[in-house]
Amino acid sequence: MANLNNFNANNVEAATDFDPIPAGKYPAVIVDSEMKAAKNGNGSYLELKFEIIEGDYKNRLLWSRLSLENQNDTTVKIAKSQLAAICKAVGVMVPKDSTELHNLPLVIKVVVKKRNDTGEPANEIKAFSKRENAAAQNPPAAKGVAPWKR
Repeated sequence: MANLNNFNANNVEAATDFDPIPAGKYPAVIVDSEMKAAKNGNGSYLELKFEIIEGDYKNRLLWSRLSLENQNDTTVKIAKSQLAAICKAVGVMVPKDSTELHNLPLVIKVVVKKRNDTGEPANEIKAFSKRENAAAQNPPAAKGVAPWKR
């Protein structure tokens, strides 16, 4: 049994939409991470929980699983490559713990694919990249210098 601290559903809007978000690139942060044992008992994976931090899908959560310990060397190679992309995107090159990757902005590339078990559409994170600072992309105008001379 769990204490719900006098929760009242009359005071909270019910969640109704768990449809996948559209494919695209989204600014996000890792908000949680955990090493978990593989279901088959052969290895483990790092489960990362991402939260979108801007736009229409702000606060939506997505997960990525990196099979860092697996009997299949190719699977491990792919997982390590993805972890390297995350590390480079957030600027933490030699993390000792996955929590060092938390709350650092990056861009995730999300796709929509069919689930193997149900055939229903689901999101999958396919790539990780550095989040460019908006100010760096659009530098403020230099005072007294014409735009075409900058």
